[in-house]
Amino acid sequence: MKPMEKGNERSLQAFNAFRRAIEEGDTGAFAALVTSDFGFIVPIPFEEWQGEQKGTGRFRELVELERASMSAKLTPVICVEQEDTGIVIFQAEGIFNEMPYTNELVIVFRFEQERIRSFREYVGVTSHLLAIAKS
Repeated sequence: MKPMEKGNERSLQAFNAFRRAIEEGDTGAFAALVTSDFGFIVPIPFEEWQGEQKGTGRFRELVELERASMSAKLTPVICVEQEDTGIVIFQAEGIFNEMPYTNELVIVFRFEQERIRSFREYVGVTSHLLAIAKS
């Protein structure tokens, strides 16, 4: 499997808009890609972030929260898309709470035609899983 093979354009476009929001704070490109009932789930250990979050306003709040404690560069490693689901394994490197930070993560996009209906982020993917995905 080639990590960024043709046919994954929708997922790569979604990821690049997500990356731009996290890296630069610009949520406009991402907001332009979502459905009216867009929702997301992220692994943030605060009660107010548990369960599904709804809307682009809440997404902007997520970006503000993450950018307040972290500055990271996100690099896609593997992208796979099938039917209405896109999976991007990516690396984040930067500064988190004034300390060097590196992590491997997964974001799973659910699409409704060409628009993002939802995403779920998973943190702490091991190198072993990356090796499996690359094979």
